[in-house]
Amino acid sequence: MAPSTVTVTVQSRGKPIKKLPKEVQISPNSSTQELYLQLAEASGYSVHRLRITKAADRALVPNSKNSTIERNGLTAETVLHVKDLGPQISWRTVFIIEYLGPLLIPALFLFPLRPYLYYNFDNIPGPSDIQLLVCGLLTLHFLKREYETVFVHRFSNATMPAFNIFKNSGHYWVLAGGNIAYWVFRPDSNAATGYVNTTLLYIGIALYVFGELANFNAHLVLRDLRRPGTTERGIPSGFGFRAVTCPNYFFEAVSWVGVYLVSGLSWSVLFFIVVASAQMAVWAQKKERRYRKEFGDKYKRKRFVMLPGLI
Repeated sequence: MAPSTVTVTVQSRGKPIKKLPKEVQISPNSSTQELYLQLAEASGYSVHRLRITKAADRALVPNSKNSTIERNGLTAETVLHVKDLGPQISWRTVFIIEYLGPLLIPALFLFPLRPYLYYNFDNIPGPSDIQLLVCGLLTLHFLKREYETVFVHRFSNATMPAFNIFKNSGHYWVLAGGNIAYWVFRPDSNAATGYVNTTLLYIGIALYVFGELANFNAHLVLRDLRRPGTTERGIPSGFGFRAVTCPNYFFEAVSWVGVYLVSGLSWSVLFFIVVASAQMAVWAQKKERRYRKEFGDKYKRKRFVMLPGLI
């Protein structure tokens, strides 16, 4: 007859957790989420701050209500390592903050801060129509991102290390905010002096609109793969998903190429596209590997993860 409870040994891994118990008793039929909650209550730490692994093989014990103690092979002989992941912050909060910078910076640079940023110019004319257009495109892009963060995205993890907010915000506030706004809105930029090809301008607007709408559609598809309050995922399908693993990243890049063309081929926009695309390509490759591992033969493997015919 199976025991009604098992007693597993618990040890800190890395930085000591002062109130962590040396052992914990739990039913084999209990979820591993209950194990996390029990250790969180005993230690006084947030459940999201803890990571539990088996000492024998360092296999992760998931924080899941659908995974049981018995299914994870936890017995009286098991030694668990509990790691303090440090202060945490919700993913949603991080996204809201990191997008807030590039949402506000373009308008600030173009209007109230303009005389101070470009004080060394003898003449500081008002913003050109193209500069106003670029400001509008940037603002709409990050308004869309904020909307998606609040109303569309469902996150597989509740939190991330709090320190990440500086790294993530730095990328967007500096590269997508200050870098683009300063150079595109200069009085001597192509966008200011009218050296913008009309054909490229219209192509840029078309690419921007297509990229934004297609990206939003991809996010809706990904949202619907996960039921509210769960971390379970389905296999994505729909517009763009047959060509690449992450069409949302591809359409994001298309949208930014549109901004690049409208800006009069500003090097600052191109620089952001290169950096952002390189990072998205890394994420897309990881996601392809995860899909292959998670879904096995059910998943149709993709040759290209982000850019059709290239990456």
